[in-house]
Amino acid sequence: MSRRKELLILILGDFIAINGAWFLYYWLHYYSGWFTIITEPLNLQHVIQTSIVAYLFWIIAFIFFGLYRSWYVRPIFDEIVTILKTLLFGTLVFMFLVLWDPFTPHEYTPLRNDPRIIGLLYFLVLSTMMISVRLIVRYTQRRLLESGIGHRSSLIIGNSAKALELANNLRKAKRLGYNVLGYISSNGEMKSTEIPQTNLTLLGGYGELEHIIESKKISEVLIALNSGEHEMLLDIIGRLSAVNVGLKIVPDLYDIISGQARTREIYGFPLIDINPEIMRPWEEAAKRGMDIITSFLILVVGIPIWLLVAIGVKISSRGPAIYSQGRMGRNGIPFKIYKFRSMAMDAEKDGPQWAQKNDPRVTTFGKFIRKVHLDEVPQFWNVLKGDMSLVGPRPEREYFVDKLSKEIPYYRRRLKVRPGITGLFQAMVYKYDENLDDVRNKLKYDLMYIESMSFRLDLKIIFRTSYMMFRGKGQA
Repeated sequence: MSRRKELLILILGDFIAINGAWFLYYWLHYYSGWFTIITEPLNLQHVIQTSIVAYLFWIIAFIFFGLYRSWYVRPIFDEIVTILKTLLFGTLVFMFLVLWDPFTPHEYTPLRNDPRIIGLLYFLVLSTMMISVRLIVRYTQRRLLESGIGHRSSLIIGNSAKALELANNLRKAKRLGYNVLGYISSNGEMKSTEIPQTNLTLLGGYGELEHIIESKKISEVLIALNSGEHEMLLDIIGRLSAVNVGLKIVPDLYDIISGQARTREIYGFPLIDINPEIMRPWEEAAKRGMDIITSFLILVVGIPIWLLVAIGVKISSRGPAIYSQGRMGRNGIPFKIYKFRSMAMDAEKDGPQWAQKNDPRVTTFGKFIRKVHLDEVPQFWNVLKGDMSLVGPRPEREYFVDKLSKEIPYYRRRLKVRPGITGLFQAMVYKYDENLDDVRNKLKYDLMYIESMSFRLDLKIIFRTSYMMFRGKGQA
């Protein structure tokens, strides 16, 4: 089943569950005689109007709490726990907004005045409906997968023995949804053949990895390497960071015993997810909301200051006040970044090069605006447009991305998230890249940020960067 179909079925199922729960709650609350005695007939129009409000509220809540992520991201028990957490939190908020209706005629009873009883009633009704519908959907999906319907095209990277063992295990666990088309050799085998007495095909050599993924329309890559093949593992992850495929590692038993791998068992099958959804949906929404509001306020409120900076740039050297430059954005999509010009017009007449400490190409006024980070202000327009975020790895030029990807495995992992005006490295260290060692050091901070991304961490980085800016800690 495609991700789009799965999402449509979930939304339809939730529509039935949420509205069914609302009608049942409404009847129990107002017409069952257990809580409130209504003296007038049922107002169907009122029930429908309030059910629409309830549905919209819960859909937004479910998106925020990640209930529309792919089923493969979590076991069903974890999904039920997330549903209960979401409903409990949402009910506490929702009951103050909708559950007590002052416009509906009623005669009060003691229970009617107790919000805990009314809230508990709605929570029980809704959670029962929601969990029941989700269990039906997931049970149907599982049966379809066991019948071979909806499997994802997959390949294995490893030697023939490990690939065959993994393929056989996956074929026994059909409910995992992997359709293994074949394997790519990790030990130099090149010819496309079939392992004798099996139906596992060698699709090609390791050098053909990206071509095979594209031609076979692969959606999942399963890595089955030996414990000592760390360099190859990093190379695989680096090469596929810019490819839209799922990456899973089957951990070596030694890695598990020694604590080097944290695994999640699915149907008795241990897998490590290399490219999980990094932030929870509500955090992504909060992060983007903060980006929009902050960048808009800074650009609008500071207009008089930005005009003065632009005049200062124009007076200090010939050329435009703002310059643009191509950078690589999220998932490798190029965009134009904007900055107040701090260097002379012909700063890169000899080709792209890294900035240096006390760079002779920087103008006198440019040193000042770099020191207090004012040269970065036009990038808030990039943030407003969605090219960048307030916090993330600094965007790099395609020339350097291509060069550094050859030098440093896993470098393209930085492209999995939106680039930022500031990042963990800028908040903790802050210096321009002058050589490959600087890039390697910054990459450690970038990967550390990506692996632990959260809205809370973004706030810490913003406050830390603001502190450094006000102290004039920028590099000229």
